[in-house]
Amino acid sequence: MEAEAVAARDQYLQMLDRLAQAGREVNVSVKLTQMGIDIDENLCQANMTRILDKARSLRGFVRLDMESSEYTQKTLDFFTQRLFDNYRENCGVVIQSALRRSEADITDLIRLEARVRLCKGAYLEPPTVAFPDKKDVDRNYVRLMERLLREGNYPGIATHDEKIIQHARQFTQREQIGSERYEFQMLYGVRRDLQGRLRQAGYNMRVYIPFGTQWYPYLMRRLAERPANIAFILGSLVKESVPGG
Repeated sequence: MEAEAVAARDQYLQMLDRLAQAGREVNVSVKLTQMGIDIDENLCQANMTRILDKARSLRGFVRLDMESSEYTQKTLDFFTQRLFDNYRENCGVVIQSALRRSEADITDLIRLEARVRLCKGAYLEPPTVAFPDKKDVDRNYVRLMERLLREGNYPGIATHDEKIIQHARQFTQREQIGSERYEFQMLYGVRRDLQGRLRQAGYNMRVYIPFGTQWYPYLMRRLAERPANIAFILGSLVKESVPGG
């Protein structure tokens, strides 16, 4: 297991070099389980330090991805206690609006001036820790998004929900928040039509691309984590195929 974590670290180091050599922005997202947090937190810190040192030398950025709720506190503690002080300009973290705790987490991260990527969350969680209804997840997303847009440090608004994106556009115009202060984020191949329209309108858009040879198992795991993910993917394909959709 330790060897797998080190091998994953080395793949990231190579990827960072390749992005720089290709003249691309150096920006990656990392799950701490890949780096060995379940084996030994010191091993995980050593691996993340290597990646962050490389990213900093290339003027890059590393995002700590969020996993299921059992890792939320562990990830935030690792980010704030082991990484942030030394790499505050080169690392950020993800918060999921599906979790009931996220408003308090956003408050803490805004206070730190940490960079936050806000997503809805793809994991099927118990109702004691997460909102079971989509409307409540969406409502919490909008509430947290507005706080991050107003008070946050270059937040990533990660959603394919066109209604929420339109709300963000109207909110930032009303609050006179320039488009240089935040970015929209989507997954590769999902709502490419909407991605294109946002870029044409002058908004910053980041597209996340799964990397490596295990992309198919990754896709299957994401679909299995929450059955609603399947309907989301199929709905996105339909929207792209309909002119003006």
